[in-house]
Amino acid sequence: MVTGSDAVTVGVVGVGSLGVRLARQFEELAGSELVALADVSEESLAAAGEELSVPASAQYLDYERMLDDEPLDAVGIATPNGLHYRQATAALDRDLHVLCEKPLATSVEDAHALYERAEASDSTFMVGYQRHFNPAYDLARERWALGDREPRFITGEITHDWQSYYETMEDWRMDPELSGGGHLLNVGTHVVDAILWTTGLTPTHVNAYVDFHDDDQIFDRQSSTIIEFEEGAMANVSDTGIVARTREHVHIWDEEGAVYLEGREWDDRTGMTIDADGTEHDPYSGYDRRLSKGNAFLDAVETGDEPPATALDGLKAVVVTMAAYESGRRNERLSIVDEFPFLDGVFE
Repeated sequence: MVTGSDAVTVGVVGVGSLGVRLARQFEELAGSELVALADVSEESLAAAGEELSVPASAQYLDYERMLDDEPLDAVGIATPNGLHYRQATAALDRDLHVLCEKPLATSVEDAHALYERAEASDSTFMVGYQRHFNPAYDLARERWALGDREPRFITGEITHDWQSYYETMEDWRMDPELSGGGHLLNVGTHVVDAILWTTGLTPTHVNAYVDFHDDDQIFDRQSSTIIEFEEGAMANVSDTGIVARTREHVHIWDEEGAVYLEGREWDDRTGMTIDADGTEHDPYSGYDRRLSKGNAFLDAVETGDEPPATALDGLKAVVVTMAAYESGRRNERLSIVDEFPFLDGVFE
């Protein structure tokens, strides 16, 4: 629902660093009003409330009380992965618009159920994949998923430093109920999603080597995943959480050249094109335009248009990621349709 006010009233669930950054956008943007916060930590709530000018009376330890008691139009969810399904479903059940951070869920079954629930709703549902409104990735999507060219060869890589988490095992990311997986699910999902979204290809098989940190094979340290596509293309995704710097690339080739998507740390990603004769164009015009998650979400709420990153996008990324984990556990090539037969039509 949207109230009679011009501004969309928003509550944010989860006030860690990511949640505070998201809440700050809703506080600053002209089209929204940040009215409430929820978190399990009273100390974190108090600190976030002071920074964001949210009074103690609108700070909740129980997110469902916030959903019920506050006059909300929308909710932003920036909690640990394992809570996304339940919290997003609760928001949709109250006819609220939802911006849910990635990943959509920690199992294919929950991701599929949440996708179906979002599809049946009149509310806007957006997943926090910010590459979907990065002009470099838009360039690639226009060329393949929305264009008439066919990718042939794809590589994706992301590196990141999680070494302290593996050493202590004390962070929520190392809690199986809250995290649901390791570095690939938490960070590598950006590259998996980017490949699926920009190419529009149909994944059929996954063959992964996964270096698990724990005996239960939940928390991956690093992995190498081959994704086979119905259209004949192949992607190789490399992911590691045990190196010192964050770097990212997605390189996609077709018969007429390539698009190279590059990033360092968490700066805005940039793009370069390569022609069929090998001529490089770096950077292409427009790569430095930025759009925040909050702004993109509010635009979709206001217009009723599909948001840049949908529940379907979130589901697809979870499917391929969880297939990679299972392939790594079994040490075998895995058929997506055989492993998840209830997904009929998802990748069409």
